[in-house]
Amino acid sequence: MKKLWLALVGLVLAFSASAAQFTDGQQYVTLDKPVAGKPQVMEFFSFFCPHCYQFEEIYHVGDAVKKTLPEGVKVTKYHVDFLGGDLGPIVTHAWAVAMALGVEDRVTAPIFDGIQKTQTITDPASLKDAFVKAAGIKPEDYDAAWNSFAVKALVAQQQKAAADVDLRGVPAMFVNGKYMVNNGGLDTSSMDNFVQQYANVVKFLIEKQ
Repeated sequence: MKKLWLALVGLVLAFSASAAQFTDGQQYVTLDKPVAGKPQVMEFFSFFCPHCYQFEEIYHVGDAVKKTLPEGVKVTKYHVDFLGGDLGPIVTHAWAVAMALGVEDRVTAPIFDGIQKTQTITDPASLKDAFVKAAGIKPEDYDAAWNSFAVKALVAQQQKAAADVDLRGVPAMFVNGKYMVNNGGLDTSSMDNFVQQYANVVKFLIEKQ
């Protein structure tokens, strides 16, 4: 019984020590103006951003975060307009199509690869083609979604969310409309440490409320 008690005390102390390592201005930043009515966890990214590509396709930061989230909590991903020149807003619109059709996971890697690796996505037509090939979306269904009110609303939603949190760069993750994970303040001694700490910070901020 004594051993069990000591083990439990050890777990509590370990959690306290871990939590104590996460401080405002270091591993996370409290927003000057909290934003109400937003998804509990928001991730902003761009298919044109090399760091976003690394986060998603190489280090799988999003997957690590998802594993630590409480039941019923998900990551809502928004694309930003300010990278990619004239194609940036078009890709944001296409991401809204992906959200509306529920095919985000199926098109993420092909779009990243098409823009950053093979450079085969260079205009609206080649972007649409990625949806048809990767997600099995019929061209006419893609067009219908593109022109739908729901997708236009999702485009506006992404743009407003970025403005509401005064987004300055990507990749960026916000929790409870109050906190932003500070990428530069995390442990970079190894990528595994960085990814695990990133996920732990998000979990800590969700519980912090």
